[in-house]
Amino acid sequence: MQVIHKLAVRFIAAGLLFGMALSAAHAADAVCEPAKMAAKYPGLKGKTVKIGQDGESPPFSMRDQKDFNHLIGLDADMARAVFACAGVPVEFTTGQWSGLIPATMAGRIDVMWDQLLYTPERAKRMDFVAYMNSATGILVAKGNPKHLKSMDNLCGVRATAALGTTQEAMMRDASAKCTAAGKPAVEVITSPDIPSQLRLVQADRADVMAGNKFVVDAMVAANGNVESAFDVVTGAKLAAGAAKGNPDLVKAIHDSLDVLQRNGTIKTIYERYHVDYGLVIKPEILVN
Repeated sequence: MQVIHKLAVRFIAAGLLFGMALSAAHAADAVCEPAKMAAKYPGLKGKTVKIGQDGESPPFSMRDQKDFNHLIGLDADMARAVFACAGVPVEFTTGQWSGLIPATMAGRIDVMWDQLLYTPERAKRMDFVAYMNSATGILVAKGNPKHLKSMDNLCGVRATAALGTTQEAMMRDASAKCTAAGKPAVEVITSPDIPSQLRLVQADRADVMAGNKFVVDAMVAANGNVESAFDVVTGAKLAAGAAKGNPDLVKAIHDSLDVLQRNGTIKTIYERYHVDYGLVIKPEILVN
């Protein structure tokens, strides 16, 4: 029995070492090849990709305090890393979050990469590369004066969400459920940007703000008069979105994300901004 036990231990150890070797080899294969850009993505040859962000959504997109014209954050850093890996120069343009989606659909910017959620409706006019599972955070005034603990508590409250977001749709869906049950509707107040949402709660013009969980967490950390009431996990996916008709652009994003996930670059970026790397998913092209 002792001999069998020793053999079993040896087989387990050998299996672990083999698995580690395969993992190391897999990571070693993850190499960026910017010099091959023209051959791999001919549609991007000679092009500078214009990336749209709002610069007001920490930890995803925010202005660098050392250089106000420079955007940093999880999505900003990932976008730079991805296109550097592909060998494509980029430039960033800023605008209100709600305006970036139509700007991308119309081709005024090439990529919206700013806590954007994939939806089948949006995919009718945009192509997506998903890279992360998402969650919604519900922000309230300090002390949670209305004692809100779940979506079932929102009937009759004033809720603000950014215009055109899945959070706006979530609040409207919650309102419909309230009225169907004979309860007061949710008063949905749309805002053009995230700072406006925060101000509505701080000024007691809204009871709750619905936004990306990590944006809400960052706001709570930076403002002593608000707190997180609860989170909602929906299975939604964060993605980079491009206008239809740019297959090489979409492929470059997908391929580079895959390489940077495997070589550890993406994990380093997530750790830099204290975002849960466990939410990362294998890059996935989503088109309609």
